[in-house]
Amino acid sequence: MCGICGEYRLDGGQPQLSSIHAMMDNLEKRGPDNSGSYSDGPIAFGHRRLAILDLSERGNQPMIDPQLGFSLVFNGTIYNHPELREQLKALGHTFFSTGDTEVILKAYAQWGKDCVKRFMGMFAFAIWDLKKKTLFMARDRMGIKPFYYALDKQGLRFASSMPALLATPDIDTSFDPAALHNLFSLHAVVPAPRTILNGVRKLEPAHTLTINEKGEQTLERYWELDATRPAEPATEEEWIERIHEALRVAVKRRNNISDVPVGVLLSGGLDSSLLVGLLDEIGIEDIRTFTIGFDDQPEEKGSEYEFSDAVVERFKTNHHKFHIPNEQTLTRLPEAIANMAEPMFGQDAIGFYLLSEQVSDHVKVVQSGQGADEVFGGYFWYPQMNEAKGSALERFRPYYFDRDHDEMIELLTPEYISKDFTSELMKGLLEAPHADTYIDQVLRADTTTLIVDDPVKRVDNMTMAWGLEARVPFLDHELVELAAKMPPELKLRDGGKYALKKISRGMVPDSVIDRPKGYFPVPALKFVRGEFLEFMQDTLNSQKCRERGLYQRSYVDKLLAKPDKYLTRIQGSKIWHLTLLEHWLQTHNI
Repeated sequence: MCGICGEYRLDGGQPQLSSIHAMMDNLEKRGPDNSGSYSDGPIAFGHRRLAILDLSERGNQPMIDPQLGFSLVFNGTIYNHPELREQLKALGHTFFSTGDTEVILKAYAQWGKDCVKRFMGMFAFAIWDLKKKTLFMARDRMGIKPFYYALDKQGLRFASSMPALLATPDIDTSFDPAALHNLFSLHAVVPAPRTILNGVRKLEPAHTLTINEKGEQTLERYWELDATRPAEPATEEEWIERIHEALRVAVKRRNNISDVPVGVLLSGGLDSSLLVGLLDEIGIEDIRTFTIGFDDQPEEKGSEYEFSDAVVERFKTNHHKFHIPNEQTLTRLPEAIANMAEPMFGQDAIGFYLLSEQVSDHVKVVQSGQGADEVFGGYFWYPQMNEAKGSALERFRPYYFDRDHDEMIELLTPEYISKDFTSELMKGLLEAPHADTYIDQVLRADTTTLIVDDPVKRVDNMTMAWGLEARVPFLDHELVELAAKMPPELKLRDGGKYALKKISRGMVPDSVIDRPKGYFPVPALKFVRGEFLEFMQDTLNSQKCRERGLYQRSYVDKLLAKPDKYLTRIQGSKIWHLTLLEHWLQTHNI
């Protein structure tokens, strides 16, 4: 795990090394162990390293192979790099390091752009061809690793986060109306390639982008998720066993490919508890688990210790339990916002941020349960959508959208609102071919697009803010492919995640399996009152917010008059959405 950045000049000029260093400084938290830079004519790379594999200096980046004529910056982990290394050795390649970075270089030399189809893991990287003067960029299938870029007539700049790009001059920071519509309709999700800023784009998951010295671009998709039933039907028992085995493999990959210890973020929910059970099942003896809790509120408990404690007792893990008082939650909220690559509305971001701070004192790598709900149908709105009538979009919108288009017109000033961009986006995602049923359409859209820019991005940002690598077994692409072909009823039955509950029964405590679905509890930020309300009032009443002219003032005043009344369909605070975006913009001087 690392932070990467670079600049490719297309106007005959030289890269600004001051910009490279500014981006590297911004990315320091993602890679506290080492830094390096490289330049060759129109190209310059920067890298911040978090040492996980090949801890020696041979694993440092940018990595250059003079014999092949390639240089590389890479963020992520290739779990099948040992197998690929042996294949490449058999083809005549020799290696000077033991990690996965050099495997990417040799794989690109051997198989060209198709090398990405052989990689199993999470990755974002850029390869410079010294001879052809081309830049090849790639992002993993599930979008676990980020890749932001700014492209204009002068050239291309890229980085692991948007704030790193904003640390360089001349980025177009005007707002993208379609992205704003997505942001406020889809729980802060702005699907790639857009961001809220016109001057910054994201490389889409499962895509590669090649640019040559003439500025000619080739964008290609190398993987798609097929959500149709297999030709050969299978029984329920066969499906459950296949999923169980694929999960074992996914967890083992993410535990064994590391030269440092690997822990588990244990929330007390089914997903993270199952990860602990699977680690025990494959024979891991020293399982390190980490749990966080907060102060209670009158309406809600601030921890799920009773469930995580039961898992710890069952598996005798090496457990660390942390408690965060409410005053610290609120005091450090601006820190968490500052470490967001893009605005994120999920209030559990502060929880992941503070948990990651504590965990990073003990391990560098953790497994986490993100993706299980989207892949295996765990959210309460899936059955509701399934029973609804109408078109795919008509069944989706009432149960998912935070705001309908009429409310978006009320929220944004006329300059930033025109058509219903979000409905257009979701209609296209849902109605794409190769999905047998409506629930197949929804889960595919969630897994391949919506999850990328909500929980996956949130966990990446908040863990990497402390130099902590998060690995997500439920988003192993082979597991995702298998689950997408499984009949939807094996997902939605028994309140959702039926397959995971069947696998867990007898492995993890029944109290964890049979409990109501929980969410990362951060009560101090759930209830709009006290210091949290004052924080939002100060932000939205600030001169900068008023002068920005993004929000209709009548809408802001309506929400401020009754701040605890206006909630989204999944009970999110609408006033928090406005506050978070405005605070993020002020933090980054936009």
